[in-house]
Amino acid sequence: MKQPKHYQIVLDYAKGIVNGTIVANIDRVLACQRFLDDLKDDRWEFRSEKAESVITIIEHTFVHIKGPAKGKPYLLEPWQMFIIYNIVGFYIVGTNERRFKEAFIFLPRKNSKTFFASALGWALSLLERNYYSVLYIIATKLDRALEAFHNIRENIEYMGEKSKFKILNNNAEHSISRSFLNEAGEKTGAIHIQALASDAERADGLNANIIILDEIHAYKNENEYYVYKQAMKAYTNKLLIGITTAGKNINGFCYHQLQYCKEILAGVKTNDEYFIFICMADNPDDYTNPIEHEKANPNYRVTIRPKDIENEALQAQDNPISRNEFLNKSLNIYTNAMDTYFNIFEVQESDEQYDWTLEELAKLPIDWYGGADLSKLHDLTGVSLHGRYKGIDIAITHAFMPVVAAQIKAQEDRIPFFEWKEKGWLTLCNDEVINYDDVVKWFVNMKKLGFHIKWTGYDRRYSREFIAKMKWAGLKTRDQAQRYVEKTEAFREIEKQIKLKKFYYLHNKAYEYCIGNVKAVEDNDEFVKYQKIAEKQRIDLFDADIIACKQMLIAEEKSKNAKMWLE
Repeated sequence: MKQPKHYQIVLDYAKGIVNGTIVANIDRVLACQRFLDDLKDDRWEFRSEKAESVITIIEHTFVHIKGPAKGKPYLLEPWQMFIIYNIVGFYIVGTNERRFKEAFIFLPRKNSKTFFASALGWALSLLERNYYSVLYIIATKLDRALEAFHNIRENIEYMGEKSKFKILNNNAEHSISRSFLNEAGEKTGAIHIQALASDAERADGLNANIIILDEIHAYKNENEYYVYKQAMKAYTNKLLIGITTAGKNINGFCYHQLQYCKEILAGVKTNDEYFIFICMADNPDDYTNPIEHEKANPNYRVTIRPKDIENEALQAQDNPISRNEFLNKSLNIYTNAMDTYFNIFEVQESDEQYDWTLEELAKLPIDWYGGADLSKLHDLTGVSLHGRYKGIDIAITHAFMPVVAAQIKAQEDRIPFFEWKEKGWLTLCNDEVINYDDVVKWFVNMKKLGFHIKWTGYDRRYSREFIAKMKWAGLKTRDQAQRYVEKTEAFREIEKQIKLKKFYYLHNKAYEYCIGNVKAVEDNDEFVKYQKIAEKQRIDLFDADIIACKQMLIAEEKSKNAKMWLE
């Protein structure tokens, strides 16, 4: 059977990426190999006519609405056709159910991201009109969602079709609706397109078959994403498209989703309903290299002029501030991820090897050592119990935060304190300052649960009240010097155990957040100086566990010396 005209363009693009004749980053190579493999997979039926319909709708109804190309047809590039062919073309064999229900499109700025999202949403709506299609375009800020909405609205006006649509564009609502009738005047379908600011609480009332989430790097946590996924449950053929550039928060939802998607492409994890298209530099250290520019930007030589991006790279070479901005926006690199010491996926991979509960750990023959990072009274305080069982290090950590400060800092510093509380990883103190009774009570409760706590190390700062209360509760304490030369041993021990996949932290996302914020450098004697990457981030739970781990190592050294003396 003769394939339609764009099929060969897409096939040549995928093959060119895989064989290296088209420059692309490794994630794009993996995405194209996945496509070529899927064409041969008996589980999927490929129907190019649906993809052709979407491409035809875009190229025959959409024009550029600004810039030197204003008024000219919006002709898709091969990489855009590749995305359309994937998300629309694959069906579960023997059914009318599309394979892909979710898409992650990760592009640097200036690659026509928002305009492409607008055109794609418009075409998908028309394709699904017989099923009374509903499209929501959602961004954390309404003006971002409105940019895509206005692209559609202005194209309708440019086509001279405004009278056929109901367009609301006021402070109360931004929507486009139309019903479709047959020759007898009977309604055969409809579309509804609406721009919204992201609001997880209001999302429960939404019901849509297509949702475009723009700039998901700005989402605080996964709940802001998954609530929209739930809004599509009623539809079989649904599509949630997350389209974004790189952000700067490596503890946010988008960075974790990026790493998850990379693992799917690499074959480490499986999700057959998730289409992934990731464009970023492979080697950000070589950021002046035009090859890296082309790898990161699929619209290189189209909307990305090589000379312009080369000039930006050379300017970034002389200016550290603009360098991070260049890496982030033009090469799509999470710059904080370059600074962080620990590979968060190595940390997670180690943790995922184990699944002991607190109750199970309390029954094991383990000596536990405590650690307390006692911060300012109005900020985050972290505590930890650290133990070792059959060569596996276990960190049980907990955080404390005054409820008043938590409400402020959750917004200002974008830290999910209230989510941590719901999961049991954080206690909100009902005062404007940390209540040390709550901190001591945690250690007491752990002891009652069955944990054999030998002693607890503490940071001397802010510790007078804590020491007194711990002593009154019958718990031993030990002053832990905070000099980095003293803490290096514990730092290296945790690092080693993570590398060996023998480190377990009970899937505590608060601890994961803290270890993901650690920046470290070695001095000339290979001692490690560590600190948080940015002022508004926190590493308190990691610091508490360093103190606890140090106590364990001190005890092991004492035990070893005592054994040698007896021998």
